[in-house]
Amino acid sequence: MMRFVGLLLSISLAFSAHASEDIPDQYPGSALYSKPVEVIPHVWSAIGATAPPTYENSGHNNNLSFIVTGDGVIVINGGAAYILAKALHREINVVTDQPVKLVIDENGQGHAMLGNSYWAEQGVPILAHVDAAHEIEERGNQILEGMKRYNRDKAEGTFVAPPTETFEDKRVIEMGNFRIEVLHLGPAHGPGDTQVWLPEQSLVIAGDMAFHERMLPIFEDTIVADWLETWENGFEALNATYVIPGHGHPTNMAQVRRYTRDYLLYLRSKIGDHLEDGGDLADAYYVDQSPYAHLDTFEELATKNAGRVYEQMEFE
Repeated sequence: MMRFVGLLLSISLAFSAHASEDIPDQYPGSALYSKPVEVIPHVWSAIGATAPPTYENSGHNNNLSFIVTGDGVIVINGGAAYILAKALHREINVVTDQPVKLVIDENGQGHAMLGNSYWAEQGVPILAHVDAAHEIEERGNQILEGMKRYNRDKAEGTFVAPPTETFEDKRVIEMGNFRIEVLHLGPAHGPGDTQVWLPEQSLVIAGDMAFHERMLPIFEDTIVADWLETWENGFEALNATYVIPGHGHPTNMAQVRRYTRDYLLYLRSKIGDHLEDGGDLADAYYVDQSPYAHLDTFEELATKNAGRVYEQMEFE
């Protein structure tokens, strides 16, 4: 176990020096932003850009992971476009001749589900949380049109393919040499946030529950107090050794705790002080977030995050 912990830390440190939203594409030979790496034995992830989705990165700005179970492959995230799912499948076929038997969407956002279109054509079942499925049903076409605007010709072949299966709290999958627990631990970053937990390997594919290399976004439907409660009562209790976050390189619980839970607590504290001083929304956007200014997407997200936390806390 200690050898694998050291290996993970080595991988994380080696890649962290190159984790920059200023690098448009790390794998020019593929539509994928980066070539998949084996995080622990038989668990792979193609790490996306820590930047917003662009034509240059083909929308691959999240992590596309897969588990080679010994009796088939499970893919986590459909990807932001048909072209990305197809490229990932090509990489899977280099690693193994086992067929892909299931795709799991980590939520209903475009980078998780638009590539379902490719997997649906292959006849692969697609699993998502019921809330993510509802999000895809309600907003899927709007999300698709947004992807087409930046991805242009790279959007070819992509259509909205809803999940073929849904779950509510937990789905346990026994496949090959793996026990895989597909979890919805509670409200967090967005509707239907899903974590894939491998208890025997102590690895969690966290989805958008956890961030560390780029600043997390707080959306209109992100309730920060609920996210913190889910973190404390569900995610932290996993006590995972390895964490593959929704965005950024594989790491450990201490890192994602620092840049997710601790950031949310910090921002609520700053906004709380601002409210106590009688501050208004206009000034709330500019509360001090300098301890997190080194994170990618800070410029795009920090002020928006502060404003949304102010709106949530104003009437608490």
